[in-house]
Formats: sequence, structure tokens, C-alpha cells
Amino acid sequence: MKHFLSTKDLTTEEMLTMLELAESYRTNHLKLDQQLFAANLFYEPSTRTKMSFLVAQKKLGIETLGFQVEDSSVTKGESLYDTAKTFESIGASLLVIRHQDDNWYKGIIDNLSVPVINAGAGKGEHPTQSMLDLLTIYQEYGHFNGLNIAIVGDIKHSRVAHSNAHALQTLGANVYFTAAPGFEDRTLDFPYISIDEAVEMCDTLMLLRIQHERHNDEQYDATSYHEAYGLTVEREKKMQDHAIILHPAPVNRGVEIASELVECNRSRIFKQMNNGVCVRMAIITTLLKEWGMHNENSTYKCSTLSRIK
Repeated sequence: MKHFLSTKDLTTEEMLTMLELAESYRTNHLKLDQQLFAANLFYEPSTRTKMSFLVAQKKLGIETLGFQVEDSSVTKGESLYDTAKTFESIGASLLVIRHQDDNWYKGIIDNLSVPVINAGAGKGEHPTQSMLDLLTIYQEYGHFNGLNIAIVGDIKHSRVAHSNAHALQTLGANVYFTAAPGFEDRTLDFPYISIDEAVEMCDTLMLLRIQHERHNDEQYDATSYHEAYGLTVEREKKMQDHAIILHPAPVNRGVEIASELVECNRSRIFKQMNNGVCVRMAIITTLLKEWGMHNENSTYKCSTLSRIK
């Protein structure tokens, strides 16, 4: 694995190995003993993903190079490729890129000599978010085989849905979609069920934000949407006792989920964010090792990994 771009590129074993490594980073201090620079090129707004990468890099001892689109040569017309080549040329050892195009990495990565991580591609994929979602589910159940997982919301415009559906299916889960009319993505071959069916049968409800910024002129009444397609307080009471709630955030309280459910006992929304740091540390070190920039001897401490049960 030279770059981390899509969950479709990962085998079951590769995903489980990365989850083990991420879990080990929750308790084991690890810092690289060589100077490396990472460039975080975010062309779209981000709080959780960008800050999570920053913390992961700082924990590993990687120095970060600041980049803001509005203060960069992007405003003069510089392409993504030329910006990436610039950071590569001045010494970046790793590029983390979020961009509004679904396939921004095509035609770019083949001409770069450093690893690239996809931190979000339009409505295409968001593989690092997927890995932290997988870790959260794995911590809860210890396996994926046979779990019923419903991805609920704006499937059509969600890169999280696209990455998670394929990853969860690869790991053996039964994946279902729930969406309002117009939010379906029929290019993805997964069954659709109603929100009421989903809350009663699923082990995990993975809620999605309405991606208003990727819509054209559609207008939605938040209250009507919540009552018809969202996780209301009444629907939550019908979930199985062990079932959990996930959401990649930011959360539209009172739209896809009732505000009082965001931090309820079955919510794992903030645990997902917490898992994001160790997952991104695992992705970074896996890539650096693949590129020969990191090995077990280049760390101060890294204990033997143990399989998550």
C-alpha cells in the first residue's frame, strides 16, 4: 500500500491489522526519532479530520507545514498537482489532502515520491473516517461478521457512506441503506430499508449529515425531515438494547438526530472522534514503513501488538 486512498484498496487482513495497530497506539507512546514533515492540504473546511491529523502527527513527532487555501498560490490559479509537487520539493515526507473533487488523486499520485493520504474526496470516499468508524464498531462487538448495520441519511452525497459500505461488507457485516427520496445512490448495490425497520433490526445506526453544500437548489424543512427520516427520541426507544449510534459529525441536531440523543448512553459519536487520532497514527506509520521512512527500530517504544478480540 503506497498511498491510502480508498477502502476498496484494503483487504480484510490489512484492515484488521491497521485496527490492531491503532488500538495499540491508545496506550503505547510512540515517537519517530527522525525529522519528518507533513503537509496537510485541506481545500475544504474541516474541524475533526484536520485537527485529528495534526494531533496524530504531533504525537508521532512529525512537524507539520501550515497551509490555508485563501493564503496560498491556489488563489493565483495554482493546481492541486503543482501545490503537491511544491510541498514535496521543499521536503514534505507525507501529504494529507482533502479536496472537493471525487477523484482528485487520479493523475497526481503517480508523479509524487511521497505517500499521500485521502482526507476526503468530494462525495467519493473518506477512508480515514471509515477506519475510525470500523475501530469504534470493533471495540463494541469484537467482530463484524453478521452485524446488521444501517447507514442512514444523505447516501448520495456522502463520502463516508461510500467508504463504509464497502469496508463493512468486506469485513462480513450486513449493510443496509436508509434515505429520503432523492438521497439514494442506486449505483451502490446495497438494500434500502425504512428508518423504522433500521432502528428495530440493526446493531449499529450510522447517521449521516445532509450535505447541503453538495446540493443544488433542494430545500428541506428540518422538522419534517427529522420526523420522517431522522432518529427521533421515540425511534431510539425501539432500538435493541445493545445497539449503538454513530455519526461522523458535524451533527445537525434536530435534523438527522434528536439533540438529546447526541450524547445518550448508546451514542459513540465522541468516541469516534477520540478513535480518530490513533487510527490516523496507524495509517501514517503504516505508509511511512512501506516507503522505508519508518521501522520498528526508529521508534522510542512500540510494544508487541495483540489481536483485538
